[in-house]
Amino acid sequence: MRGQWQEVLEAKKKNPATLEAKITKAEDTVLHIAIYVGQTSFVTSLLDNISQEVCCHILQMQNSKGNTPLHLAAELGNVELCNNIAKRDPKNLISRRNLEGETPLFLAAVHGKRDAFFCLHGHQQSNSGDDDDDQSVNDSLATKNNGDTILHSTISGEHFGLAVQIIGLYPKLVNCVNEDGELPLHILARKPNCFKSSTRMELLQRIIYSCSIVDEFEETDEVHCENAEKSHDHPLNYGTCISLLSLLKCAFKATTTGKDTKADEENNVSRKLEQKQAKKEKRRHRFPPNWEAIIRFLTLTMKALLIILGAGASWIEKIQRKKVKHVLAKQVMDELIQRGSSLYKYEYTFYRGMSTEGVIEKRRMESPILIAAKMGVAEMVDKILETNPVAIHDVDSNNKNVVLLAIENRQPRVYTLLNKKTIIRETAFRQLDNLGNSALHLAATYRSHKPWRVPGAAMQMQWEYKWYKLVKNSMPPNFYERYNKNGQTAKQLFITSHGQLAKEGGKWLTKTSESCSVVAALVATVAFSTSTAIPGGPDQETGIPLLLKKAPFHIFALASLIALCSSVTALVLFLSILTSRFQEKDFAVDLPRKLLLGLTTLFTSIASVLVSFCSGHFFILEDELKVAVYPIYAATCLPVTFFALVQLPLYFDLSLAMFRKVPQRSYKVLSH
Repeated sequence: MRGQWQEVLEAKKKNPATLEAKITKAEDTVLHIAIYVGQTSFVTSLLDNISQEVCCHILQMQNSKGNTPLHLAAELGNVELCNNIAKRDPKNLISRRNLEGETPLFLAAVHGKRDAFFCLHGHQQSNSGDDDDDQSVNDSLATKNNGDTILHSTISGEHFGLAVQIIGLYPKLVNCVNEDGELPLHILARKPNCFKSSTRMELLQRIIYSCSIVDEFEETDEVHCENAEKSHDHPLNYGTCISLLSLLKCAFKATTTGKDTKADEENNVSRKLEQKQAKKEKRRHRFPPNWEAIIRFLTLTMKALLIILGAGASWIEKIQRKKVKHVLAKQVMDELIQRGSSLYKYEYTFYRGMSTEGVIEKRRMESPILIAAKMGVAEMVDKILETNPVAIHDVDSNNKNVVLLAIENRQPRVYTLLNKKTIIRETAFRQLDNLGNSALHLAATYRSHKPWRVPGAAMQMQWEYKWYKLVKNSMPPNFYERYNKNGQTAKQLFITSHGQLAKEGGKWLTKTSESCSVVAALVATVAFSTSTAIPGGPDQETGIPLLLKKAPFHIFALASLIALCSSVTALVLFLSILTSRFQEKDFAVDLPRKLLLGLTTLFTSIASVLVSFCSGHFFILEDELKVAVYPIYAATCLPVTFFALVQLPLYFDLSLAMFRKVPQRSYKVLSH
């Protein structure tokens, strides 16, 4: 524990049995601790200086969690130790399981240690045959006690690059279910944050996101840690030249030696090239390959300018990592859907489990498309429907299909996607659940969570009503007055379920209007007294202002008039909100519009009062002080500017809500 590893070696020489001693509460041996702290050279030296029998014995010793030294090396991603330990007894050490049924290969995949995973996979493959029995054993090593496979775990841990390669190495795992009856596609469907459709970005973030170029993860043949083939990268334009040189090389060998030394390899290489070429043809490039260097240069230049302007390199890197995750997650999704069986992808699956009474029971699992619709993963819904349109008829235990679940969980992007498909709009939108609720009933039902990305109960109420009207416009007219099993129409259900939210929204609007009306009345008072005053006074004979020809006088007169008119307008608007009936439909357009116009005129009146004050005060200063007074005027405007900046988010939310037809979903709180 003190790091005195030389004394440990001396103690081992005196008594070799000390290597078997469990010296911690977690029942770790010296070898466990050495691997924990990264003593690679010590472990290598120790294993090289003991007999093969003793070495295999101590390498199979487990701690309280059932982990062997190889488990720890794989979990930490120490490739050198994984190779050194695994090669001493590959058959027994790689297949050893801990108390949760995890093999070292499983732990390497769970923690996203790609190099360690391929190292162990290479040893595993070298000690197994090519028949189906050996392959089944290899697949079983990739599964733990609860049925989770390495594919389940890598997707759950969001190690999507490794997940793509696991799908290629273990294709049967795509259709494996755990004890909860979940496929890897179910796990991925519950991760909306890994897809672009469920990620909200501001304008600058979207620009950086679009400028980032991310290539799909390519499956490699790297399965050994020492003898992996090295791929030679070259520009696409040089492919023909390299192929020609390779052909000339083979021809030269054939003519000089009388035989082709690589005849057996050519078939394998050609097959691999055909497979890669087929995958490349499926990909859609946004620009020709020859332009890639130019595009990357322009992208790098854009990022450099953003960093110079203060965007921050770490912030840009965070957006780039987000795009990488989105691209890889979509690639995993495509592979799972293409390789998965239609039985598990699009229909209900029955999972037989043992109940506490020892009776075999059946569980009915939701199909992945239903989970994706509920969580808002529009890419998965679109891909499954593209692969098999029959999936639109999948329903859950409450007889809710994709459309009903998307509407119930307030998923605008999934709803927009489904609404664009004419066939789906004519059939799936007419579905009723077990309680007789149509899509319009579910749109009218308010749930406890706050799905919309707006502050305050009033704005939530506004977008709830917009969501209801949006769904209503996509439904047939005969669904407007349809009754559910409780005898309620969609309109009645909207009024009853949104009653409390309407009260909260009315209270918020009342308090806001009262506060703003007090400020508007104060500004109106000041503006009225200011507008009647004449800087410098009038001419006693003609009554014309003495400073009429001065530019600040005109600014003063115009600003005071604007301040008076805008403050009175704001006061009238806020008073009209206070006298409103606060009905549900009023929150859609009427009340938000009055609040938006009231805030606009209030900000205008405050700014105009400040301008009129500064322009009128300018006349009473000495000429020597007029230059120094500008910083004072600027400092006077700071409190008002700060107040305006604080209110800008609310102002922008009100403005966007007025013009946006489809509400914007918040993905911070998700319904499960």
